[in-house]
Amino acid sequence: MTKLSTNLSRRNAIKFAGVTSATLLGSGVFNHISAAENILPTELKGRVNHSVCRWCYNSIPLEDLCIAAKEIGLTSIELIDPPEWPILKKHGLTCALTQGAGLGIERGFNNPDLHDELVKSFEEVIPQVAAAGYDQIICFSGNRNGMDDETGLKNCAAGLKRLIPIAEKYKVTMVMELLNSKVNHPDYQCDHTAWGVELCEQVGSEQFKLLYDIYHMQIMEGDVIATIKKYHPYISHYHTGGVPGRNEIDETQELYYPAIIKSILDTGYKGFVSQEFIPSRPDQLASLKQGVEICDV
Repeated sequence: MTKLSTNLSRRNAIKFAGVTSATLLGSGVFNHISAAENILPTELKGRVNHSVCRWCYNSIPLEDLCIAAKEIGLTSIELIDPPEWPILKKHGLTCALTQGAGLGIERGFNNPDLHDELVKSFEEVIPQVAAAGYDQIICFSGNRNGMDDETGLKNCAAGLKRLIPIAEKYKVTMVMELLNSKVNHPDYQCDHTAWGVELCEQVGSEQFKLLYDIYHMQIMEGDVIATIKKYHPYISHYHTGGVPGRNEIDETQELYYPAIIKSILDTGYKGFVSQEFIPSRPDQLASLKQGVEICDV
């Protein structure tokens, strides 16, 4: 196992419920669990379904991340491809938002030349998502490449409508992510909530929704709480992230997440809130635990 820069406290590691010292040693978890009291069992309020995006913790083996995630109080690790889903099931975790289909962020449904390839890709994976017991898969608009917003809407709707019958058959929601085109994803088309909402209207199915990434939308348009209140029926998933920098969501950044999460819950939302910040501190799992606790309103 590759060692992280985080330190190990054997005293805390052996507190994992139902896991023997031999099991811990065999899994390599002693190399990856945070130090001191940061990984002690978390008492959560139970009002928020907590998830985390796998890619933010790629330096931690998935088995070890699963063990730590459960101890922190997460019930999902997401943005994982089908081959690794059995690891989640082994640890009693779900995948709130799957991946495994599509052509990437820049090559999406706004390009009609890609529709056949995209449809084939999603048609293959959507039944696998349902068979695994999951119900959401991520998708993207693609970059503009000189395309105006109206044409992009028309093209995305045409491509997505081809997949709605299979999505409805398997009760799997295709979720398009709202991303900023100002800092991280230049030229990405689905970069404003209103554009995504109009796309939802044109597609016209409950099996197509939006991923409202709070970090990205703060950069693009701000007014986060009012936007959530206005457009929540079109949103089926939320991501966090500190602004600026996409790091921890604590007092180092400009958003006050307890108020944001409360506004999400006030809409009646029952889905997942996923941590998608990049830890800037050596103790990555302590940052993750802190993020969960901040959002646990």
